[in-house]
Amino acid sequence: METIFVNGILQIKFDIFQAAALGAIMYYVGAWIRSRAPILLRLSIPAPAIGGLPVAFIAAILQACGVVQLVFDNTLQQVFMICFFCTVGMNASYKLVLRGGLMVLAFWGVAALVSVLQNAVGIPIATGFGLNPLMGMIGGSIPMIGGLGTAGAFGAMFQDEYGIQGALSAAIACATFGMVAGSLIGGPLGEWIIKSHKIKTPNSMKKISAIDTETEQEAILEEIGEIAKNINPVQANTDEEDKVSGPHLMKNLAWVLVATGFGSAVSFYLKKAGVTLPPYLGAMIVAIIFRNVGDKTGWYVIDSKSIGMIGDITLALFITMAINSLQLWQLINLAVPLMIMMAVQALLIMFIAYFVVFRLFGSNYDSVVMASGLCGFGLGATPNALVCMQAITDKYGYSEKAFFVVPIVGAFLADISNASAISIISGFFLK
Repeated sequence: METIFVNGILQIKFDIFQAAALGAIMYYVGAWIRSRAPILLRLSIPAPAIGGLPVAFIAAILQACGVVQLVFDNTLQQVFMICFFCTVGMNASYKLVLRGGLMVLAFWGVAALVSVLQNAVGIPIATGFGLNPLMGMIGGSIPMIGGLGTAGAFGAMFQDEYGIQGALSAAIACATFGMVAGSLIGGPLGEWIIKSHKIKTPNSMKKISAIDTETEQEAILEEIGEIAKNINPVQANTDEEDKVSGPHLMKNLAWVLVATGFGSAVSFYLKKAGVTLPPYLGAMIVAIIFRNVGDKTGWYVIDSKSIGMIGDITLALFITMAINSLQLWQLINLAVPLMIMMAVQALLIMFIAYFVVFRLFGSNYDSVVMASGLCGFGLGATPNALVCMQAITDKYGYSEKAFFVVPIVGAFLADISNASAISIISGFFLK
C-alpha cells in the first residue's frame, strides 16, 4: 500500500492484490447486511452494491474534507469483468432459444427495442443539459436493461478511454436505481392489468398449492442451467456446490480462460477496424461460438452449473471492486439530469410492458406475467424480473411460459442485443 501527498492531500494507493482483497471483504459485508435486511432481499439488491457503496461514500467524504484520497488498481477488476461476460456467452445455447420457439425470439425482439428506445430518450435529455450525448446512454440502456455488469463495463470504458467524467459513478447509480424501481413497478403493474382487464388467472379456474408452484418454478430454472442467477450473485447453495468437483470446475474454467484469450484478439482487431466495443464483447462472441459448437457436435460439454458458479464469483468481485472505487463527488452536477432520465425510463418501460408485451403477446395471463418481468429486467436485472413475476404468480397462479421465456432473454439474449445497440449508437457519436 503506497502513500504519497498529491496537491496537499494524502493519497493511499491500493495495489492489485489489496484492491481484490477489499472487494472480497466488502462483498461478504454486503451479503451479511443483505441477510439481515429483508427489504434488500425482496428488491433483489445484490451484495456487491450493498457492500461496495459504504466504501465509496467514505472515500467521497474523506476526499471532500481534504483528508485522504483512495486510489484502487483496477487490473483484476477488468479481468473479472471479462470473465463474467464470457460466462454469459457460455450459457447462450441455441437449444434453449429453439425450445422457446417464436415466443423467445419475439420477446428478444422487444428487449432489443427497449435497448434502442432507452437510448433514444436518454441522449436528448443529456444533450438538453449540455452533457456529452454518451451520458444519455449512461442514463439509458447501459444501466437499465444492461444492469450492474454492463454499467460497470461501459461506464469505466466511457470514463477512462473517452474522458467522460463521472460516467462510471453515474452508471452504477442508475443501475442501482433501476433495480429498486424495476422490483417495485413490475408487480403493481401486473396487478393493475389483471384487475382492470379482468384477466382469467390459473387460480380463478383451478387451485394451485404454493408448494407445487415453487416446485415447478425451481424445475424450470434448473432446466435452463440456472442462468438467471448468473446476472445477480446471491448466497450460493453449498449442497449444490458440493456436487461440482474441482477437476470438473477447472475444466469449465479452462474454457472461460481460453475464450477470453481468443476474445481479446477479436476485440483488438475489431477496435483496430474502428468498431467501438467494450473489452468484454470479443470474449462473449468467442464463448457463444464455443458453447454452440459443443452443443451441435457433441465433441465436448460445457456445464451450465459450473459456468454459473464461475460467473457468480467473477461478477461479485468485479462489481464490488468497481463500486468500491466510485468517485461519487462527480455525481453532484449530474444529479438533476440523471433523476429526469430515470423517471422517463421508468415511464417508458411501463408503456412498453403494457402496450407491447401485454397487448401483442395475447392479452392473457401469460402476457401479464411477462410484462411484469420486462419491468424487472428492463430496469434492473433478471433476478428483479423473477421477483416481479413471483409477486404475481404467488397470488394468481404459475405461468410456465413466462418463467421459461423471460429468464432466457434476460440472462443472455438481452445482453447480446444491448451490447450491439450500445456499440453501434456510441460509435456514431465517437466518430
